[in-house]
Amino acid sequence: MIRTPRRAFAALAAVVVTTALAACGTTEVPERAAGAPSDAAAISESCAEDATTTATGPVSMSDDYGRTVELDQPAQRVAVLEWQQTEDLLTLCIPPVAVADVEGFTTWVTAEALPEGTTDVGTRQEPNLDALYAADPDLIIVEASGADDEIIAQLEEREVPVLATQGADGADPVGHMKGLFSLIAEATGRTERADAVLAQFDQHVAASKDQVADADLPTTDFLYFDGWIDGGNVAIRPFGQGALFTALGEELGLTPAWSGEVDPAYGLGQTDIEGLVAVGDANLFYTATEDPAGNYVTELEKNDIWTSLPAVQDERAHGFPEGIWTFGGPRSSEQAIDAYVEILTAS
Repeated sequence: MIRTPRRAFAALAAVVVTTALAACGTTEVPERAAGAPSDAAAISESCAEDATTTATGPVSMSDDYGRTVELDQPAQRVAVLEWQQTEDLLTLCIPPVAVADVEGFTTWVTAEALPEGTTDVGTRQEPNLDALYAADPDLIIVEASGADDEIIAQLEEREVPVLATQGADGADPVGHMKGLFSLIAEATGRTERADAVLAQFDQHVAASKDQVADADLPTTDFLYFDGWIDGGNVAIRPFGQGALFTALGEELGLTPAWSGEVDPAYGLGQTDIEGLVAVGDANLFYTATEDPAGNYVTELEKNDIWTSLPAVQDERAHGFPEGIWTFGGPRSSEQAIDAYVEILTAS
């Protein structure tokens, strides 16, 4: 599950690092994602045109771990302790009554905007349970490692229903993203809205794939990565098979270039700048959202290995606009698709 802005960081401890970390680096940071809402009014405008209905009546459903969730009626006052699920709830036109790490969400996610004054219940790792229950939720959505996750037991002590969700599925990342969105819709009676959003998403993917196919690309090989500064060096996290952003690139007809080891759930690897040599002349894309802990992108340009990479020399290395969450829902995924297309089809 997400425990830091660099999701699934703990899983990376098991990934073998084949080369030592090199020196750090950054390029000019792109503007924030096009069309990203800047305030709650943007959400209201987005949902004002929504003509879908909300189901009524009791809800009986299973969450991602087979736990039965019973509600007298679809949840209306929902508290959320993870960012993708927060984004999904907003896309379903339901403002959460409480969210973990509002500042972090606002920094890393621009696909949806939180209404001003949304209750912040602290960190995603250790939420403030008093603040959480003071918001009077009728459902709490969490991301858990399993049905026996400690956070579930803690929350159920207050007898508020808990919907436990799985963070990722490397076997089908796009399908999992859609399934999680639909799961939250079922709990909130917003299945009709979810179906409409996902239909729009599929249409958007199809149209975008045609645009990429019409572009005269020197290669369809690609790698998406993010990174951070670790002890004065740049740590690189390649997105390989099983990562959502890799799968989105494949949907557009691109060919993943990373063949190194990745964790099975999130499809994430670990390397240093020198490790990027392994992808040859592949197109390079990377997260350019500035981490308050340090801007790794600035340090990349200071590194001779980075500047010697074919994609960098051919100006085929590009940062995504700020605020596109790499582990988001349908709206963040649409932002990612738009970024790929804009970059690859630029004249």
